[in-house]
Amino acid sequence: MKKKLHPYSISRPVDRRSFLKGGLLAGGAAVGAGLLATGPLARAQAQPQTSGGALNKGDIAILRFLAAAELIESDLWTQYAELGGIGTNPPIEVDPNPALNNYQVALSNLDSDGPQYISSNTADEITHATFLNAYLESKGAEPVNFDEFETLPGSTATGSTGIGRLTNLMNLDVDTSWFVRYRSATNPDLGATFPQAITLKGVTAIPRTDADFEGRSNPNFLGNDHIQAIANVAAFHFGYIEQGGSSLYAAMSQKVTDPEVLEITLGIGGDEIAHFLEWVDFAGNGVQPMVAPFTDPISGLRFPNFFSPLNPLIQPSLIFPVPTEFRPNLPRVSIIRPLTDKFGGAVATIKSFTADGLFIGQSKQFLSELQAMAVAADSAVRLAP
Repeated sequence: MKKKLHPYSISRPVDRRSFLKGGLLAGGAAVGAGLLATGPLARAQAQPQTSGGALNKGDIAILRFLAAAELIESDLWTQYAELGGIGTNPPIEVDPNPALNNYQVALSNLDSDGPQYISSNTADEITHATFLNAYLESKGAEPVNFDEFETLPGSTATGSTGIGRLTNLMNLDVDTSWFVRYRSATNPDLGATFPQAITLKGVTAIPRTDADFEGRSNPNFLGNDHIQAIANVAAFHFGYIEQGGSSLYAAMSQKVTDPEVLEITLGIGGDEIAHFLEWVDFAGNGVQPMVAPFTDPISGLRFPNFFSPLNPLIQPSLIFPVPTEFRPNLPRVSIIRPLTDKFGGAVATIKSFTADGLFIGQSKQFLSELQAMAVAADSAVRLAP
């Protein structure tokens, strides 16, 4: 069946992604799948090692915190999906007022598949949270439930369900240093620090009301400068969230004892990395032509063209992590970083989320419970077999 194009997608020349999707990558995947299905490697694979008994306290603490983090991510990604995901807001093919879909248009300006990626990322996070809680229950451990804390007001823009939220997306201080960190050869685990790629303080990442859909049209792209600025904030926030998840799972995996729990943390952690790499590219598309440079006439927020002048530490077209230092006297290596719990662990994650503004308006009880779970997870150690 022919793929249905997003009605507001921008017509673009064939680029590396579309070429790989349609040709070389598809063919290579088919060949690879055939080899794995029939070759000696497939026949020789052993059954995965699983645990049959109860988990130790450390593994339970790790899984409970990861379930909490996934519930937080599920909440914020659901807000993005309601307003910017594919097939929402309502289905844009029949919406009598296309202006109300300008957020989807702005996201599509960054990548024509952007709304689909947002919906897919949302679905992934929901499955992570559901699975982790189910796994905890299967081991006789207590799952995580934050229903009582879903009290924050969300967007009232068309498309939003209006339900209570766990997280705030409308008054953020987005840490964009991750964009620089992954283009640097220095390592945060070894004490390196990084400047902001772009300053995003007190900003909204979603349209707050239908008034945010209005603005001055821009001849360089579909939509207007105001809603495009909101979409660009979201793009950098997407990357911020998913790089945090990548480091969190890497840090927690080093503490896991049970082999099946390690299988889970590595598996979900790998999915978080896949998310992150897409959003690296996505954010970079907001700070290069045809979108940038531009200025939001309402907020005054400016997005420059990062190619003019070109600074390697903020080069938009870099997707993969630049090789970095790991240990003295060893060559540089391309890795996820940070990897230590000091900078990428549970407590560090909650500290970062709080500084981001995700929990503005949340109760002290919620923050106290979350901190306690984070401390317990970071305190876990891998036990000898």
